[in-house]
Amino acid sequence: MRDNYLQFIQVTPEQLQQAILKGVKEQLEELKESFQPKEPTEFLTRNEVKDMLKVDLTTIWNYTNKGKLKAYGIGNRVYYKRSEVEAAIKPLND
Repeated sequence: MRDNYLQFIQVTPEQLQQAILKGVKEQLEELKESFQPKEPTEFLTRNEVKDMLKVDLTTIWNYTNKGKLKAYGIGNRVYYKRSEVEAAIKPLND
C-alpha cells in the first residue's frame, strides 16, 4: 500500500489554518449552490384538487379513470400528490 505524505516547509500554523479555512469555505459555497432540501410529499384530497383546478368532482374522477391523474388511497379516502397534479398540467400546442 502506498502512503501519501504531505510536507509543509516554511509555512506558519496561521498560514496553514488560513489555507484550510479558505478550502472549507469554497466547498461550503459550492454545496450551498447545489443543495436542494427535500420537500415532504403533500397529499391533496379530491375536493382540494377540484378547487385547485377549478373543475367538478366528476372531472377529477374522469381524469383519474383515464390515467391523467394518479390517485392514492388509505382506507376509503382518496388522495393525490400535489407535484403530480401540477405535472399533469401540460402546455397547449399553438
